[in-house]
Amino acid sequence: MLFLTLDTFSKTGGIQKVCRTLAYTLSIIAKSTPGNVYSFKMLSLYDKDNDAKYVYTKQFKGFNGSKICFLTSAILSGFRYKTIIVSHVNLISVALFIKVIARKAQVIMLAHGVEVWREMPRWKQWFIQNHVKVWTVSNFTAQILEHEHQISRSNIEVLNNALDPFFSIPDQFKQPQYLLERYGLHKNQPILLSITRLSKYETEKGYYRIIELLPQLIDEFPNLHYLLCGKSDVEEKNRLEQLIEKENLKQNISLIDFIPEEELVSHYLLAETFILPSKKEGFGLVFIEAAACGCKIISGNIDGSTDAMLNGELGRMVNPDKPEEIKEAIINSLNQQHNHQIALSIQKKCLANFSHQKYLQRTQYLLIKTRKER
Repeated sequence: MLFLTLDTFSKTGGIQKVCRTLAYTLSIIAKSTPGNVYSFKMLSLYDKDNDAKYVYTKQFKGFNGSKICFLTSAILSGFRYKTIIVSHVNLISVALFIKVIARKAQVIMLAHGVEVWREMPRWKQWFIQNHVKVWTVSNFTAQILEHEHQISRSNIEVLNNALDPFFSIPDQFKQPQYLLERYGLHKNQPILLSITRLSKYETEKGYYRIIELLPQLIDEFPNLHYLLCGKSDVEEKNRLEQLIEKENLKQNISLIDFIPEEELVSHYLLAETFILPSKKEGFGLVFIEAAACGCKIISGNIDGSTDAMLNGELGRMVNPDKPEEIKEAIINSLNQQHNHQIALSIQKKCLANFSHQKYLQRTQYLLIKTRKER
């Protein structure tokens, strides 16, 4: 297996997390056969180094942005590996070069979300339809590929995302005291949490809806606090700060920058309710992370979030374009009792569907199935 990626270890984000998890999974599959560790190779266009926690250094080569060297190595490797997996639709042109020279190579493309929702050149549609097996992270994205890009449903498999293999699953659901102190909050204070990229290009994540609703919610929950977390660009941060000041919400909102992996679980434990009424989720890893930490969850219902939410089994799904529906869901969540048993129930349901072991089994099944269909 040859895995071609863009920037798995040098950037942070949902797609990068998915690629790290898949790299680790493919590495495990390769290691499961004695003496077969080198049957898996990962080539990354923009990464320079790997994280050995996910993939052996000898299984990885980074090209630090050198497109010619990456393309040459990928094409030459096409002769040695039977299965070529590309992490992004932008690598389809590389797969095309490989397929021209190594016709027996089998190509699999990961489809995440907005990158394949957009308009696609006809040649890409043709090549994917005729020479590529698509593994998509959600049924929602599968439907778009089928209806908007005319990719046969028989050519698409759904491989739902999973928790990172190194995600620390909590066995207690207590609020971390150090974070309460850091953010000036107190125990049992009603807290809403969103974790997402804050960008002027991604304003449909739903956090503006929450900010707009806060003045009404504060009337009923005076101590309500909203933690809006995630890496932000300068323009979006300035716009959010101006809005918060205009609405006089400084005491009720904290803009938190990027959260390091080692503090991620602690932030989920800090808030009983995780909310992101987004319209642009290919899947929504944050929802299953929140569920693994026992959070009550509110998501959108018109994108790939429905897969992550198990169609409502993990929490409340709302129409992102209906503020009253979002407000009602927040009020119900804040009024709803939450204890260890409820949190544990949410966690168990999440792990039963989105554990790494489940992901490993599904990946193995799809590899075997795809090879049989050659």
